This record gives sequence, structure tokens and C-alpha cells, in this order.
Amino acid sequence: MGHAEDRRFEVLRAIVADYVSHHEPVGSKALVDRHNLGVSSATVRNDMAALEEEGYITQPHTSAGRIPTDKGYRVFVDRLSEVKPLSAAERRAIKQFLDGAIDLEDVMRRSVRLLAQLTRQVAVIQYPVLTSSSVRHVEVVPLTPARLMLVLITSVGRVDQRTVELGDVIDDDDIAVMRNELNSSLVGQKLTDAASTVSGLPDRVRPELREAMTRVATVLIESLVEHPEERLVLGGTANLTRNVADFPGSLRQVLEALEEQVVILKLLAAVRGPGVLNVRIGEENEDEQMRSTSVVSIGYGTDDTLFGGLGVVGPTRMDYPNTIAAVRAVANYVGQILSGR
Repeated sequence: MGHAEDRRFEVLRAIVADYVSHHEPVGSKALVDRHNLGVSSATVRNDMAALEEEGYITQPHTSAGRIPTDKGYRVFVDRLSEVKPLSAAERRAIKQFLDGAIDLEDVMRRSVRLLAQLTRQVAVIQYPVLTSSSVRHVEVVPLTPARLMLVLITSVGRVDQRTVELGDVIDDDDIAVMRNELNSSLVGQKLTDAASTVSGLPDRVRPELREAMTRVATVLIESLVEHPEERLVLGGTANLTRNVADFPGSLRQVLEALEEQVVILKLLAAVRGPGVLNVRIGEENEDEQMRSTSVVSIGYGTDDTLFGGLGVVGPTRMDYPNTIAAVRAVANYVGQILSGR
């Protein structure tokens, strides 16, 4: 970047900042008044003309001012060399709020509520994907003499409960045998491997228990197989309606897309690794319905294991530095809490 280009970027940055905070298209006079750009208003006007020609800003037809285009936001985001991290107080607040969670469901709900509050956008988090976790414990609880409850607890604290109809009465000693067999063969196994182990369980018990163990195995396999569509928590959808003008003619589409969840699953599927941030701006969203939005997403987990994704969806006119800082911080703590650090 040459000197002139650098200065032009400063002008673009000022336009983005003003448009995000004032909701109004930005004119050269306002820029000169509000920002110490160190150049004459004639120079600023020339820079704006150049930025417009290059497609970084555009003029909405009803106004004299300019607004950033998707391409303009992209350059702005790419050159955010330093996202100012959240303040120590903000980080403490996040930590305290999330540390208060009692179980995985609660961690998910709190994270989403927190992200929605910090960014004033729609927040979404994906439950830890099963492939990243292993079996911590399998509990077998008799409900009636012929019906059991299976409780599968995974290493990230996910709890799955299912009932098994045994078709026959079973006594406590046999339940203990089954419980021991399940735990000795499954604990510590990755969930993906556990499914194949489970199918061999009926052969490992004595013939009278085989029928019961087959039923248990069949039900347990359902818990070990991923159902991603049940596994998203959304929060703060009402935040979108605060600025209807940000979604010209498409707010309903955006809300539908959020409801369908498919879109969000696709976006979260783009998550590459723990701590890797991804920003999709406007037209970069392959999904038609999401073209008026920007999506900031990130993976959470431990250093080497990706649990899932989280992020926010908002208008392209969002406060990117702040949003990115918040998304990073929340992902960081969720990863720490779930890995028990």
C-alpha cells in the first residue's frame, strides 16, 4: 500500500466507523468535521471519489452521503490488524457469568444470551459435536422391572437419556452386569468408535441376557449417532428488528433463514478449527436469504480438538471490531469451561 492508498484506507475506515455509529450515509464534510484526517476537505472528496470508483463505497440514491459496500467492509475487516480485546472487566464478567453454569445446556444458553447482549446481534452456538467427545460414563437405571433408563454422559458434559423396553423382567444383579459391561467396554472411547463397540456387546454377556443387551445396544447407538439439527441454540433474534432499515426488503427472509437453521449449520460447518475466525460479508454468503447479513463465526474447543462453532448474525453495517472481540472471548471461555480447565 502506497502513501495515498494508506490515506484512502483511513478515509474508508472513518466512513465505516461513522456509518456504523450514526446509521446515516456519510458526507465529506462530516468526515472532515468528525475525524482528524489531517488533510483538506478537497482531498477527502477526491479520496471518496476514488473509493467509490473502486467499489468500496456507494451512494444510496436518496442521499448525498456514501455508505460502505460489501467490498469496502471486506477490506476494512481484512485490515483490522489489531482487534482491541475486551477490557479486563468485560472478560471477568464473561467468565463469572459462564462459570455459574450448572451443566452443558446451561453453558450453551448462557453463551448465546451473553453473545447476543455483547454484540446486540443474533447469536448462535452449536452443541459440541459428538465426534469430538468420548464416553465418560453410562448409567443404567431401572424404571420398572421391564424398563430401563440409559444415561450416556460424554467428556464434554453432554447428557443423553433414553428409555429401553426390555420385553422381559430383569433383576438388579443382571442390571449390574450390564452396567459393568457397558462401562468397561465404552468408557474413554471416542463416540465414533463406541458405536461399533456397542454392536458387539450382546455377544459378551451370557445367553439369557443377550436379548436385553441387544435392546440396550440398539437404543444406545441412537445416542451415539449425531443429529446435528437438534443441536443449535439461537438467541437475540429480536435484535434484528431493531434496525429494519438494515435489511431492505429482506428481514423476513433473514428471519426465515435463521428459523430453518440449515443456513446456520452450513455457516458453522465452515468453521475450521478452535479459535479460527471466519467473517462472511453480505454477498459472500452463498445463501440468497443471507445476502444482507454478515456472519462472524469461530470454532471453540481445546487447543487441538474442535467441539463446535459459535457466532453472530447481523447486518453488514455492524461494529466488526467489537463483534469479533466478543465472539473470540466467548469462544475462548466456552472452550475452557467444557474442557474442564
